[in-house]
Amino acid sequence: MNTLETLLSKIEIAKDLDFGDIFSKSIDLFKKVWLQGLVTLLLTFAMMIPFYIVMYAPLIALGVLDPESMQEGGEVNMALLIPFYLVMIVFMFFAMIIGFGLKSAFYRICKAKDLNEISSDDYFYFFKKPYLRKTIKLAAITFGISLVAVLLCVIPIIYVMVPIALINVIYALNPDMSASDIVKVGFKLGNKKWLITFGLMFVAGLLAQVVGMIMCFIGVFVTASFAYIPLYFIYKKTLDVNEQNAIDDIGTTTE
Repeated sequence: MNTLETLLSKIEIAKDLDFGDIFSKSIDLFKKVWLQGLVTLLLTFAMMIPFYIVMYAPLIALGVLDPESMQEGGEVNMALLIPFYLVMIVFMFFAMIIGFGLKSAFYRICKAKDLNEISSDDYFYFFKKPYLRKTIKLAAITFGISLVAVLLCVIPIIYVMVPIALINVIYALNPDMSASDIVKVGFKLGNKKWLITFGLMFVAGLLAQVVGMIMCFIGVFVTASFAYIPLYFIYKKTLDVNEQNAIDDIGTTTE
């Protein structure tokens, strides 16, 4: 099992990463997991639909039944909008929990496909009892960090988007670590490999959008998951995801 000290020490001595190599390997892995990426995206949308209904239905109903209640003296009634904005913040938090858990499951699937492991595509793995509380806690932490960064304007959010994205991968591949340790590793790795990580995220995301639009726009749903895959290889190249710790072998017997 990886520990905080083990991961931090590996990050400290990690060699420089090759942009082209990671990008090439990401394309190869995407060919194996594009379907799982599409399913992850569709599940994310499907699980958010009830929250959209809860958030917008009362406002739409009020606007249809009593349009004048939405305005006072020709201006928008802030007394109605303030609760709406509060509900929107709650919705964003739940949306982040859903997205965080499903994306973590996708990275777990990526590891299995990359290493040719035999395992089921369990999209709800991180919503099960052993991990649900930690998924919510990590989503809350990343949501809080993102919210503070947004309030501090543009530059902070550009910086924290890299560690936050890596926290997802670290959690997926080290689910038994504590939430605080996962966040520490995420920021340590993000600081160490910020530039190449940001560059790969930008290029992969741009390529996913362009290729998706070429495929009659609906293809964006198919190619969207490609933007996530380079993060898996950044973790793998830095922290050796397929390395087996000798400690893990203690007490293991072969029958």
